[in-house]
Amino acid sequence: MLILSRAEVEELLSPTALLDALSAGFQALSAGAFSAAPRQSIPTDGGTFLTMAGRQVESPIAVKLVGVFAGNVALGLEPHPAVIALFDATTGACLALMDGEHITGLRTAAAAALSTRALARDDASVLAIVGSGVQARAHLRMLPLVRSFSSVRLVARDPGAAARLGAEAGTIEGADVICLTTSSSTPVLSLDEVAPGTHVTSVGYAPPGGELDPALARAGHLFVESRVAFEPAPAGCPELAGLDPAAGTELGDVLAGRAPGRRSASEITVYKAMGHVAEDAAAAELVYRAALDAGAGTHVDL
Repeated sequence: MLILSRAEVEELLSPTALLDALSAGFQALSAGAFSAAPRQSIPTDGGTFLTMAGRQVESPIAVKLVGVFAGNVALGLEPHPAVIALFDATTGACLALMDGEHITGLRTAAAAALSTRALARDDASVLAIVGSGVQARAHLRMLPLVRSFSSVRLVARDPGAAARLGAEAGTIEGADVICLTTSSSTPVLSLDEVAPGTHVTSVGYAPPGGELDPALARAGHLFVESRVAFEPAPAGCPELAGLDPAAGTELGDVLAGRAPGRRSASEITVYKAMGHVAEDAAAAELVYRAALDAGAGTHVDL
């Protein structure tokens, strides 16, 4: 079994290669070529622990164990501690165990970036990222890879966050793309604040509520990773509860050309992420293959 540390995962995971791997993973998911068990949760004293498992055809089995511990930030710890294991699909042997924190952060932002590339207006030039945590940092890294923005703003309660993250402090006013990256259990953006033609992404997960205004999800042209997003948490997104799954279009179908994306320049498009194991599987396999090529990691016998 190959053990890969956080530092090794950071070195091996190419952001540009990740975009391609996630695109292929989303398309496989929407085409029925990815099998996954419903996400499950275990309540703990300080948060929630989630289990996620799945496999794309002709790829290893991926199993991710990840926590949602918002209080960790005050302790100087990652709010989403995670590990990912890969298993041989023929023998069941464990191939690799790797840090999942960096993968979780980057794959989530990469998915939002893919949605922006596919769904934002062609002339979208102003990006506003709401939040100042792990996902805000990851979005600042990934979104400029898919679009040349003339302005990138950080919207945060912390007045020093923008300078700390190397971004421009600003507001959502006039933004063409708005990315919600918070751990808020209540909406941080209302429908009446969103101008026609805006693309909105939301990656926060904070049951029983969430950062995305359900009215915005209903009023906009809605896109999801999988229609599992409409199931109750922990499998799905609390903000989409009660919506007809037919109201959402899977991003993989758009990327594969099987479904339309933006239909007009004035349409509001909304991408709501649940965080699907297909993303973790694509990223982890990318890291594993890169590690084998580079001779990285530590081999152990269990």
